[in-house]
Amino acid sequence: MCPRCGMELRAPGLWSSSWECPRHGIVHPYNVLTHLGQDAVEHVVGRAAVPLWLPHGLPYGWLCSGIGYAGDDRSGARATVTGMSGPNPLGGAADLLIVAEEPGVGLGARHAGLAESDPGDGFGTGPPHAKVHAASHPTALWSVPVPDDRAVFVGEAMGQWLWAVIWPASAGVLMYDEISLLDARDPFVVLDTQFGSPSPRLAAPPQEAA
Repeated sequence: MCPRCGMELRAPGLWSSSWECPRHGIVHPYNVLTHLGQDAVEHVVGRAAVPLWLPHGLPYGWLCSGIGYAGDDRSGARATVTGMSGPNPLGGAADLLIVAEEPGVGLGARHAGLAESDPGDGFGTGPPHAKVHAASHPTALWSVPVPDDRAVFVGEAMGQWLWAVIWPASAGVLMYDEISLLDARDPFVVLDTQFGSPSPRLAAPPQEAA
């Protein structure tokens, strides 16, 4: 599917070597893995040209609930997304998507509910609203205006966009805790991620901000 709008793509053929969206033209095809586990992580890591972030430091009960990427065998994965699901500190259930992507792919903006492929005008001005440690480096994040049902924080890590998209918006308080992001591509990282049931968030149609 298209990483920006979810429409079905036209596959490469005799006249084109690229995947094409009727709305957005040439894009990197977005794939959501249907089975979760260590094999899914290794599948994406073997293709990833950007980090595959695995969050650590979330409260007890949080599990990995999805993995996806945008790219094909020719281009490699130019964007990755990790889904996490668990208890909302303010009550109920919550979902968190962590996206790493090259500029212009649009996967982070899709999940954020933004019409364009980047955070938009005014991003990064003023003091950051949250901070994480990405691959052991302090990383500033800024919130961006999005649909009321979610909270979104955006920054840059390892030269790529880093998005954190959280449902419901009240669960955005998670980003004020001590959260670390480990890059699954790092051969020195010991993965102890627990996996749960796949979340529909990764493949859900975009809902744009008003």
